[in-house]
Amino acid sequence: MATRKKNIRDEFLFALVLGAAVEGAAKSVGISKRTAYRWLADPDVKARLCKMRGERLERSSTMLTVAGLEAVRTLLTLQAASMPAPVRLGAAKAILDFGQRLREHVDFSQTLAELKAKMGSLCPAAEPE
Repeated sequence: MATRKKNIRDEFLFALVLGAAVEGAAKSVGISKRTAYRWLADPDVKARLCKMRGERLERSSTMLTVAGLEAVRTLLTLQAASMPAPVRLGAAKAILDFGQRLREHVDFSQTLAELKAKMGSLCPAAEPE
């Protein structure tokens, strides 16, 4: 019984990770809205949800990074001398703009990592399963 409840809870949390509202996620797994909110009040459940969201975000980030490498190749191709001047100019502007934004993001990420190391994680650790 405990395993079934855990599976239903994980399905509920996964629905939330995918963007469902609490009421919709509860309905999709066959629990009441009251049960859903009771589960979400539990620190261990909150930690599990936070962990699941983090994992999903990490996977999405990896996929975007891979796609980003292909986008950079495309922009570099558009800078070839054989391309019309307006195309080369547009590619150059895009590269400079994205490069600056990426630099700012990297700087911010490093600063955030340093702050987290000093203050502890913002996402509470889940209990080992």
